[in-house]
Amino acid sequence: MPDPQSWHTRSIEDISTELATGARGLSAAEAATRLDKQGYNELPRADVISPWKILAEQFQNLLIIILLIAVSLSALLGEVLESAVIAIIVLFAIVLGFVQEYRAERAMEALRKMAAPNAKVIRDGHEQSIPAREVVPGDLVLLAAGDRIPADLRLTDAVNLHVNEAALTGESVPVDKRRDRLPDPGLAVGDRVNLAYSGTDVAYGRGRGIVVETGLGTEFGRVTGMLAGVEQLRTPLQQNLDKVGRVLAIAAGVVVALIAGLGVLRGEPILEMLIFGVALAVAVVPEALPAVVTISLAIGVQRMVKRHALVRRLPTVETLGSTSVICSDKTGTLTRDEMTVRAIWTDGQVTGVTGSGYAPEGKLEVPDDAPARRELVQRTLYAAALSCDAHLERERGAWQLYGDPTEGALVVAAAKAGMTKSALEEREPRYDEIPFSSERKRMTTLHRAGVGDGAGNARVAYAKGAAEVILAGCDRRLVAGDGEPREVPLDHAARARIEQAATGLAQQALRVLAVATKPRVDPGAEKRDAEHDMVFLGLVGMIDPPREEARAAIADCEHAGIRPIMITGDHPDTAAAIARELRILRVGRVVIGRELDAMSDDELLAAIEDIEVYARVSPEHKLRVVKAWQRRGHICAMTGDGVNDAPALKRADIGVAMGITGTDVSREAADMTLTDDNFASIVGAVEEGRGIFSNIKKYLMYLLSSNIGEIGLMAAATLAGLPLPLSAVQILYVNLATDGLPALALAVDPPDEDLMQRAPRDPKVGIFTPQVVWLMVVGGIWSTIVNVSLFVYELNSGQALGLDPDQTLMHAMTMTFISLVLIQFFKAYNFRSERESILRRPFANKWLNIAILWELMLLALIVYVPVLADAFGTYALPPSDWLLVLAAAFTIVPVLELTKWLVRRLVPLEPVGDLHAQVQSRGP
Repeated sequence: MPDPQSWHTRSIEDISTELATGARGLSAAEAATRLDKQGYNELPRADVISPWKILAEQFQNLLIIILLIAVSLSALLGEVLESAVIAIIVLFAIVLGFVQEYRAERAMEALRKMAAPNAKVIRDGHEQSIPAREVVPGDLVLLAAGDRIPADLRLTDAVNLHVNEAALTGESVPVDKRRDRLPDPGLAVGDRVNLAYSGTDVAYGRGRGIVVETGLGTEFGRVTGMLAGVEQLRTPLQQNLDKVGRVLAIAAGVVVALIAGLGVLRGEPILEMLIFGVALAVAVVPEALPAVVTISLAIGVQRMVKRHALVRRLPTVETLGSTSVICSDKTGTLTRDEMTVRAIWTDGQVTGVTGSGYAPEGKLEVPDDAPARRELVQRTLYAAALSCDAHLERERGAWQLYGDPTEGALVVAAAKAGMTKSALEEREPRYDEIPFSSERKRMTTLHRAGVGDGAGNARVAYAKGAAEVILAGCDRRLVAGDGEPREVPLDHAARARIEQAATGLAQQALRVLAVATKPRVDPGAEKRDAEHDMVFLGLVGMIDPPREEARAAIADCEHAGIRPIMITGDHPDTAAAIARELRILRVGRVVIGRELDAMSDDELLAAIEDIEVYARVSPEHKLRVVKAWQRRGHICAMTGDGVNDAPALKRADIGVAMGITGTDVSREAADMTLTDDNFASIVGAVEEGRGIFSNIKKYLMYLLSSNIGEIGLMAAATLAGLPLPLSAVQILYVNLATDGLPALALAVDPPDEDLMQRAPRDPKVGIFTPQVVWLMVVGGIWSTIVNVSLFVYELNSGQALGLDPDQTLMHAMTMTFISLVLIQFFKAYNFRSERESILRRPFANKWLNIAILWELMLLALIVYVPVLADAFGTYALPPSDWLLVLAAAFTIVPVLELTKWLVRRLVPLEPVGDLHAQVQSRGP
């Protein structure tokens, strides 16, 4: 078989000879032979990972392993409640991870479902319908409007054939197909107009073609192959949590060895030392970490759903918060995917048209003192609408187009001028037409004029098409005149001005159509005579317009330090025009697919920062661009809606698919889907992602600082030869209390006010930034100092008063126990921000307020209820002792405030939006 890239360069005769086929198609016997040899025309199943394997992978996480060990140890210590809590947390994390990972493997199945179920072919000279999977190379396939093309075809006939290739190439309008050989072997997929591709749809017209590629050999199949072979990267959050798990495992081992070893050397019972060592080891492990992370992500996901963003994999929410580059497809993502008339040129003047999309909402921008000009524009739109087959219907509160998008734009523009298609057709019903074809480049319709007004049997013709073709059939033009429009001869100078105007509109990336009419058609003449001696009316310029909300979203992204990049399969002029309007393209470069092919990976890496728009690109190009940004150290997001976007969506750090216009392939390959296809929803997702990571960091600061204080207290007492200041039960309770509700409350802490004014977080930095480490260490050390000092003071005071040693020790342990708990509660409020003072919005987190009140109530019960006091070994304290404990614990507040003050000066915050400043400097 020849190179699949060269089918478009070969003649129909050569291909027919190569594949041994002809006008009668293949014989049934030959088709069966080829099916046995070539295999079915379908996408092969990827190696499906079994659910058991996915479940087993959940236990490979080091943190999960430590938690399972902690469950066993807690059970051995007799702490049933502790064991149950840890077990539930572990089970919840495992089940959630399993469900998310299982869904991530379904992209290949979605690709399979997109294949055409049936195909119309000619075999043995007869038309027949067969399963699409049984199509073989050499089959002659028939195409009609609405058909899903079953395989890659070399067209042999194309009658007004237009194919919707948006899902494969990103082209926003149906592609005009033709049968002629194309000699250039380097044409992009979207420019090979004599080929029809598997998985695309026939918009209108009819045709037939020879099957040249099936299965994985098709362009659609090549995308499948790339999707199956693309590696999905682990998110920064997953990597950071793995690091935390390893550090905590080492810390737990050291603590157990230290406490048990020193205790044994001092002559303490080995079993007793082992129990304390194990209790401390359990305290070191943040049992609630998976729960807090999951809850943070889940709450963020719920908020994002309300903002029209649906996440498939929870950890990718955090990744989106770190995003520094968004590679966005144009069609349907940054634009509405709805052709819209922007400008109408009549008699030397351009009239703007407001509104966008298929909703007939907008107006003609004509001055009130120019009635003749308005009449001229209305006559142009009147003729344009009547020469269209498309029509609009309002369904379920939304306007739906039926027909060609270009014609839809004309019909909508006429409606904005107060002329509905149905009313026009009632007034002047069509009785004949000369259809559009790629050779003729125009369409003409013939109507009975004035029927709706009872004006008789006059005939009129309306035409639209390429400007040069329409002009060639005109000998007059309509001008505004003094009172109302009038006809004047179309001389050479006027033709030149019209051609110049058409060129000017085209340079604005507008698709330009000319409109003309023949007011009096001879009923007895040939209908093609209607296309001669016509009156030129005007030019209509249209474009697939940018989304209004996308413009604001891009500005917000820039303020947040995120670089927006357009990457599309559309024409470079169109892409550049949209990019400039959205302010994506400032002074950077526009690069097309051919230029990318000529670049090595190193050359692309060197130029990547200067390229703002990519046009006429293939899936391979998109993958290269995403990889280049990642090699630059950026967290790269890719948005898209078509099959062509799927490989890059999967390879990107986070893929964002469109929920309405997106294909199943893109949605399943992506990490997040926008349910409203709104680029602006990404901004909300970025904010949620940043907030989630910030809250996880708050939780870790609080938890690990508390653990440092606990370990420091036990280690200092052991090294100093003091009695153990806490019992095993008290250690476990402190651990459970601090890891419980207060920690979970930090997971839902309101975001910092300047969250979206910061540059993207460097994924290499991780959670433990210098300011985080300083706060954790200072908080832990001060907690150790306060609690050891309080414990020693109470021991000495009891001895000085001659109290019973056991009573003195119980009193000192109770004071230390309460002090430790209160210090950690104060820390919870302090660690709501690593930089801002506790005095700024101190009680903004209502869930933390409730959690602290609940824990204080439980603490009081443990101290004063006899049954609980006996179980926890506590002593009923008088008010004076509570004042002393409260004063000692409160000292953590000024210490942490001073630390934050020093951090703000010694570790300055990263400048707001470095990238935004860079973008601002590149262009106005």
